[in-house]
Parts: sequence; C-alpha cells; structure tokens
Amino acid sequence: MINIYVPCDSTALSVGADDVVLELILQADRRGEDINIIRNGSWGMAYLECLLEVEVDGVRIAYGPALPEDVTSLFDAGFLGGGDHELCQGVTQEIPYLKNQERLTFVRCGLASPLDIDAYIGNSGYRGLQNSLKMPPQAIVDEVSNSGLRGRGGAAFPTGIKWNTALGAAVAQKYICCNADEGDSGTFADRILMECDPFTLIEGMSIAGLAVGADQGYIYLRSEYPLCKIMLEKAFKIARDRGYLGQNICGTDFSFDIEIRMGAGSYVCGEETAMLNSLEGRRGVVRAKPPLPAIEGLFGLPTVVNNVLSLASVPIIMDKGGDYYKDFGIGRSKGTIPFQIAGNIKRGGLVEKAFGVTLPELIYDFGGGTMTEKPLKAVQVGGPLGSYIRSDGLDLPMDYEKFTEAGAVLGHGGIVVFDETADMSAQAEFAFDFCAVESCGKCTPCRIGAVRGEEVIAKIRAGENVEENWHLALDLCDLMEAGSLCAMGGMTPFPVKSAMEFFPEDFTDDPKILASEPKGFSDKNMPCAPKETM
Repeated sequence: MINIYVPCDSTALSVGADDVVLELILQADRRGEDINIIRNGSWGMAYLECLLEVEVDGVRIAYGPALPEDVTSLFDAGFLGGGDHELCQGVTQEIPYLKNQERLTFVRCGLASPLDIDAYIGNSGYRGLQNSLKMPPQAIVDEVSNSGLRGRGGAAFPTGIKWNTALGAAVAQKYICCNADEGDSGTFADRILMECDPFTLIEGMSIAGLAVGADQGYIYLRSEYPLCKIMLEKAFKIARDRGYLGQNICGTDFSFDIEIRMGAGSYVCGEETAMLNSLEGRRGVVRAKPPLPAIEGLFGLPTVVNNVLSLASVPIIMDKGGDYYKDFGIGRSKGTIPFQIAGNIKRGGLVEKAFGVTLPELIYDFGGGTMTEKPLKAVQVGGPLGSYIRSDGLDLPMDYEKFTEAGAVLGHGGIVVFDETADMSAQAEFAFDFCAVESCGKCTPCRIGAVRGEEVIAKIRAGENVEENWHLALDLCDLMEAGSLCAMGGMTPFPVKSAMEFFPEDFTDDPKILASEPKGFSDKNMPCAPKETM
C-alpha cells in the first residue's frame, strides 16, 4: 500500500483538496493501485497547495500545486513511485522554502494527521508536560522566564512575568485564557497551528495551568475559523481519553480542562481585557488598567492571557529547556517566530525563523518577490496597525527592539507586500476607516478621531485645502497616539503617518508638502508604544 498525504487545513480545502482526494481514489481504483490517503496538516507552503506527497521508500516526494484535473497526468507519470512531473517539487524536506526554516513551534505541522495523538507523542509531543509534572510550579515559571519567551503580538510582553504574577496570587481559582482571535491582515499562523497540530496548543495551555495553579482554560476563537473549532474539540476528546486533559492528568493529582468560546467578529477583542469582557458575556470594550488580568482578570480572578503562538512555544521550552530556546534569536528577541508572507507575493506562506532574519530574506529568498514581478513599493508588518516600510528601508532585522526604534511594530509576524502600483493614500484612508469600524467606542480619541481622520485624508486626496488638512491629519494622529486607551486607537496613526512620510506623492502634488517631513514620525521614535497585544 502506498501512502499519499493530502493536507486537510483551510488553505488546502479552499483550493480543492477534497476534490483532489476523490480523484485520487477514482484513478487508483481504475488502475488497480492500492493507496492509503492520509489527511495531514499543512507545511505552511500555501503557494504549493494543494500539495500531494507520496511516500517512496520512506521518503516523501512532493507534487504541487495540484488540481483535480492534474491527477490523471500524475498517475500517468508514475508519481506513486516518485516519477517526474511538471508539478514535482522533489523531496519535501529538501524544498528550500521548508529546509531553510528553523522550526520549533511548527516542527510537527505537516508530518501527520492533526488528530493522530500517537504520531504527536512519537514526535516529542507531551515530553514538555511530562517534564513539567515532575517540577514545582515556580521552577516551570523560571524555565519559561529563562527562555526569554515574549508575547507574539504588539506588546511583546515577557510571558514569564505574567505567569509569575498569576502564580503569586493567593486564591484557589485561576484561569488560562488563550487569545485565538487572530484578526491582523496577512496573518494565519494561529489558524495553521490549531488546524494542523492542535495537541501542541493543548499541551502548552496545560503546562501554563500547572505552572500557575489553574484548572480551567478557555480558547477565545475567531468566529471565522470553524475548522479550528472542529479540530480542537476532537483533539480535546482524544486528549481526555488518553489522560492528557481533564481529571488527574497522566495519573497525577493535576486536573486541567479547556473549553472554546467563539468570538463575535470584533477586532478589538484581540486586546486582552476586551477579550475577557467578551468571555464574560459582556460587550467587548477595553478595561482600564490596573488591575492587570494576571491579578484580576476573568470573573475578577487571576488570569493568564497569552496568544496561541506564545502558549504553543511552551512545550518545546519545557522539553529541551529555556537555554536551548533562547539560543535562537538576537538581543532580547529570543526563539523563533512564524512569519506569514502575504499580499503581492509569488510564494506566500508561513516561514518560521529565528529573530534576526531580515525582510529581504523573507520577501525575496522565501517569497520570490512580487507576484506581478513589478518593483516592490512598500511592506506592512504587524497587521493593519503596523507602519509601512519603504522598499529602500527593508534591511531591518526582525527584532522587537529594532522595529520599535524604526517607528514600526513586528506584532504577530504578518507581512503584506505591495508593488509599485499601490496607492498609499488609499491605504492611509483605509487605516482610519478600519479603526472607525472596529473601535470599541470606549475612548473619544479612537471613536471620534478615526472618523475625523478618514474625512481629513479624503479631503487631502481630493485636493481640498491640502496643506491645512495635512497638518490637521498629523495633529489628529498625535492626539490618538497619546490619548487612546488601547493599541486600537494608539497605533492606527502608524500606517497613516508612515504612508504620509514615505509616499507624500501619492497624496498630493503640492510642492510644500512634498518638501516637508511629517512631525513626530521621521525621528524614528515610536511616540506611543503599544499598550497591549492586539
């Protein structure tokens, strides 16, 4: 019997993976071939989906991107034996896009069926939890602190500090909340991990519960991710049946369980306190801090709030140690981060690399440049609230501190590429429009400022009192940065001001504007650091 691997994640499904499977079965039946189809997770090479892999003498040979109509010619070319075909990519692990990554968090994505717990355990799964069960809580927290793990979002807050604060709270009931409301443009790492390796997240949340003394976890899941919900709930049941979730985990006195709560489509609920309000059944608006969630969070009790990538990085830390993990990266940015390359790009997908890799390496070496083959104009990193980076300013290491110094934000690792045809004034207007739609409405600078900002940019684009409205837009940005309650309003000016500084010709042909520099951004200092992870 010949094993054929076909991904089952949303990306593969969207390009016809199920139809490819049906065609594989039909063709194999007609030709008398004995095949075994395994619906594995995705390797993250979105540009090659639907990616077929055939196991030949223990080695997996990749073919893609395959459509249902390609299956006949694949059989004719003898792909079951690794035969040559125009879609053949060679040995999967030797594809440069995959081979040149440093996979720690996503090491198991693509290897096997996402719900095959034996394959998970056989590939180092649950070793981190087993090690943690033999350690006192403080030692677990110290190991995570030593690793240098930080939140994989706007604020990049040290994970160990959150855990230590919650551990020190002397109350019986505590919670672990996973923020899976992945809403940034160009981001999909959370989705891939939950769909393709859900046990990693379950293990990470379980270790967090053990570390701080929590017995209940919640995953706040983006409503647009229905397949994640299905995968996670199936994985919960499997983990409970095998003793890795629920009561008396692995025969110990530690109990921990997880439930899913679906989001309602609000971008601002990516902010931790708005998420907690939503979890409690309230309107998703930002809370004032203090108190911090680690002291007074869900239902007024100590709560650790981490996103998917932070929690999913914990198992390898507790398996191989904090020293091993922090050996990757540069400066204070330790470990790896999955960069998600999207937009006008030839080879879009997920690339897990250690901090320190540069944008040109990601965009050109991995991404292959723009899809249109036109010159690159701008790159937005960190979601819709991230600054635009000009093509001549790309040689910047992917590092939290270096990005902050440059007036940009690394965020969740999303990278959206624009070629020379992009109108950056339209992008600036969109940033204000996005904030106006997604604002929770609690604070005036964000609620009103976004609406007025959209109006002012529209007037500039229409040539109406350009110089006056130009400075009005900058003043409004300064007000939103300094006065907004959370990063929704505080960071909306980043894409606006960067577009105005780097691409003034897209807004106007006024020589006074073209000769000037916007106040407050050109010094490359971030006026208002992100207050929390969005």
